[in-house]
Amino acid sequence: MADIALVTGISGFLGGHVALALLQAGYRVRSSLRDPARAGKIRAALSQAGADITQLEFVTLDLLGDAGWYEAMAGVRYLQHTASPFLARTPRDQSELVRPAVEGTERALSAALASNVERIVLTSSMAAIAYGHGRTHGTTFTAADWTDVDGPGVSAYTLSKTLAERRAWALMREAGRERDLVAINPGAILGPLLDDDPGTSVALVGRLLAGAVPAAPRLSFGLVDVRDTADLHVAAMAAPAAGGQRLPFDSEPVSLIEAARILAAAFPERASKLPRFVLPDWIARLAALFNTDLRDNLGELGRARKVDASEALALLGHAPIASADALIASARSLIERGLVK
Repeated sequence: MADIALVTGISGFLGGHVALALLQAGYRVRSSLRDPARAGKIRAALSQAGADITQLEFVTLDLLGDAGWYEAMAGVRYLQHTASPFLARTPRDQSELVRPAVEGTERALSAALASNVERIVLTSSMAAIAYGHGRTHGTTFTAADWTDVDGPGVSAYTLSKTLAERRAWALMREAGRERDLVAINPGAILGPLLDDDPGTSVALVGRLLAGAVPAAPRLSFGLVDVRDTADLHVAAMAAPAAGGQRLPFDSEPVSLIEAARILAAAFPERASKLPRFVLPDWIARLAALFNTDLRDNLGELGRARKVDASEALALLGHAPIASADALIASARSLIERGLVK
C-alpha cells in the first residue's frame, strides 16, 4: 500500500498543487480542511488536473483548534504543512495572521512528532529570511539568514512566517529530531490555478490586468512557479539529504514595471490596462498616506533582494520554470476563468 502524506491547507493555491504532485507521484494523500463542505470542489479540481482522486481523503482540522490532529496522523508517514493564513490586506490586528500561523504549526508538528511521522516539510517563506535588516545587510540572502522581527518594514505576514518557522525548529530541536524537518522558503508563488480561487499572489496579477495599478511603484519581487514549488516539497519529503535544511527558493527579482511589460507582450489586448510608467518614489510615499498596502511596502521601494537558491535548485533536479512563464500562466488562468474584473 502506498505511503500516506498528510497535506494541511489543501484548499490553498500551493497546498492544492502539493497534493496534485503527491498524487501524481503515487502517494496516498490525506488532506485537511477547516470546512468539509469544500471537499467536493477540491476533488473536482484535482481530478480535472489529472490526479487519481481515489487516493485522496479528507479530515477536518482547524489551525486554532485542538480537535482531530492526533487522529489525523494515524498511519501517516509524511507531513506537508502548507497551511498558513495570507491575507491580501494587512489586518488591523496582526494576531489575525500570527496566531493561526504559530499555533497551527505547533498543533501540526506536535501531533506529527507524537505519531512518529518520518519527515515533516514546512512551507515557510522568504519572508522569514530577508526582512527587517534595513539596508545594512546587502541584497543577497542565504539559508543562514533570519528576518529580524524587531527591524524596520516587518509586516504582520512577515512576522507570522518568521515566528511560525522559528517555532517549528524549536519543537524539532526539543524532540531531538531537527534532521526530520525541512523548511521551504519560496518567494512570490505564481502559476496556473487549479480552481477559481486565485489566492493572494495571483490576485495581484489580476489587479494589474484589470487596470487597478495605473503606474508601477519601484517594487521588485522574486517569482517562482507553483509547479516547481510543489515538486520541491515532494523532493524535500523523500530525499534523506534534505533533512534539517532550510531551502530558500527564489528567482532573480522582477520589477513591477517589468512584469507589466511581460504581460502586455503576452496579452496585447490587455496592454491598455497595464501600467506603462514607473511611479516616482515621492508620489508613492504621498499615495501611501491613503493606501495601507503601499504604506506597508515603502521600505521596499528601489530594493531588489537576491537569494542563494542553489540547494533548492539542486534538489529540484531540473531547470525551474522561468519567472515570465509563471507570470503568464497566472494571467492566462485568470483570463480563462473569467476572474479579471
